[in-house]
Amino acid sequence: MSYGIKEVYHTLQGEGAQAGRAAVFLRFAGCNLWTGREAQRADAVCRFCDTDFVGTDGENGGVYTTAAKVAHIVAEVWKRNAEGGVPLVVCTGGEPLLQLDEELTSALKHRGFEIAVETNGTQPRPAGIDWLCVSPKIGAALELRSGDELKLVYPQEGGDPAQFESLDFTHFFLQPLDDERAEENTRKAIAYTLAHPRWRLSIQLHKFLGLR
Repeated sequence: MSYGIKEVYHTLQGEGAQAGRAAVFLRFAGCNLWTGREAQRADAVCRFCDTDFVGTDGENGGVYTTAAKVAHIVAEVWKRNAEGGVPLVVCTGGEPLLQLDEELTSALKHRGFEIAVETNGTQPRPAGIDWLCVSPKIGAALELRSGDELKLVYPQEGGDPAQFESLDFTHFFLQPLDDERAEENTRKAIAYTLAHPRWRLSIQLHKFLGLR
């Protein structure tokens, strides 16, 4: 199959349990919960996305015809920017599991990469993923009910964090919704994590540092 890639770039992971770790971000184009077009945002299942995942016009973006070609550009981006350590690729979107398959995870593994995925959890996972972060969206059926971390954007209308606590994740994070009420949302998330210590606060560190 071919892969529609919005962009491939080197940065620090800014969220969750691996925040601060150097990584290549492999952003796939497209999502099943929103078209990415502002005109359709109000009717989308996920209405608060802050990421441009439309098209293939970003840095190193394009339609790649083989998994080997995607793995090659990911490896080149890492090689140009980093040395030593275990290379990490973060597969994100949009919704990466609409496209990420075992052929691509195998190609990335062949290049020595540890593979992390950030997903809305509505699609099945292929083999070969080392770190799975699921970020549920209220109103979307959750296919993936186990993984390394569950990251709930908070607050979401109709989304009580307690409803996810029975799921099989190692880490549970609340991430304040970054909208016009961001300060209020952050206070609410702090208050909830203080009262419910199973949850930890996830701050979008990259935004504070001016990173992508």
